[in-house]
Amino acid sequence: MLDERARSLLKTLVERYIADGQPVGSRTLSKASGLELSPATIRNVMADLEEMGLIVSPHTSAGRIPTPRGYRLFVDTMLTARPLDLHSPPADLVAARDQLHPDQPQRVIAQAAHMLSSLSSFVGVVTAPKKPSVFRHIEFLRLSERRVLVILVAPDGDVQNRVIITAHDPSQSELAEASNYLNAHYAGLTLEEVRERLKGEIDALRGEIAGLMQAAVQVGTEAMAETQEQVIVSGERNLLGVQDFGNDLGSLRKLFDLFEQKTQLMRLLDTSSRAEGVRIYIGGESRVVPYEELSVVSAPYEVDGQVVGTLGVIGPTRMAYDRMIQIVDITARLVGNALSQR
Repeated sequence: MLDERARSLLKTLVERYIADGQPVGSRTLSKASGLELSPATIRNVMADLEEMGLIVSPHTSAGRIPTPRGYRLFVDTMLTARPLDLHSPPADLVAARDQLHPDQPQRVIAQAAHMLSSLSSFVGVVTAPKKPSVFRHIEFLRLSERRVLVILVAPDGDVQNRVIITAHDPSQSELAEASNYLNAHYAGLTLEEVRERLKGEIDALRGEIAGLMQAAVQVGTEAMAETQEQVIVSGERNLLGVQDFGNDLGSLRKLFDLFEQKTQLMRLLDTSSRAEGVRIYIGGESRVVPYEELSVVSAPYEVDGQVVGTLGVIGPTRMAYDRMIQIVDITARLVGNALSQR
């Protein structure tokens, strides 16, 4: 537990370091904190904060800088980010908002990533909206012996084609029977709902027709999943100009590998989508992006009241967290609004 004096000095130190990027010394702290404390008293408090693992002294300086634990305490207990009004955002957000085109969902996602990157000067990441795996129409086409083409049409007109190998060689009339049954009884349901209903009706269907339907549902589910594993990354090169990384080529290489792979980012953002509001991961806390030099500020976005994706900013631990929270929060709301207008 920190007393009020220690809290005030830690808050001042973090704010000064975020603003200037230079280790903060006792003299600077004395002036900036506004507290009437002697240099000796400030040095004693600094020593206590260092012993608690909240600040650390770089080898080349007599000043101190925050540790990830210090940033965490600052963000959790000392940060006051003012909520932005969606109807009257700052000028830079107004200009960015006007680039979002509701009639083109993929363009909205790409523009949102670019928007996050340009507003933060770091890296913007956005997961594409998760669409429910609903089919409007299904059709089977015999290709050759035991090879059948499954054609799935989604409500938005998206078409997925998959080839399945059947247990027996169905005739085209059997294939028509299966597609007619599925379209009559299951159109408009998710593939997961179709799978559950088929389990209950399996005995009433002829074996070969039931097997065909189950295979179609399986490949349909896989096809839908493949089209949704998408994360857009923008502004990776911004990290080249970040003072904290500029001289550490090893760290930069690891970061660029992370953005190339994207699988870890998907896992991180998927975790964030299950939380309400803005989430902040500092210095490797997420375990998915285990780099002490990095922080992630993320938030889910909604379409028609349902969470369909996540977006965020990735940058150095030395970032203006209050500003990043505002950028991420309002971008999530702008994206949700744009996609809800479709």
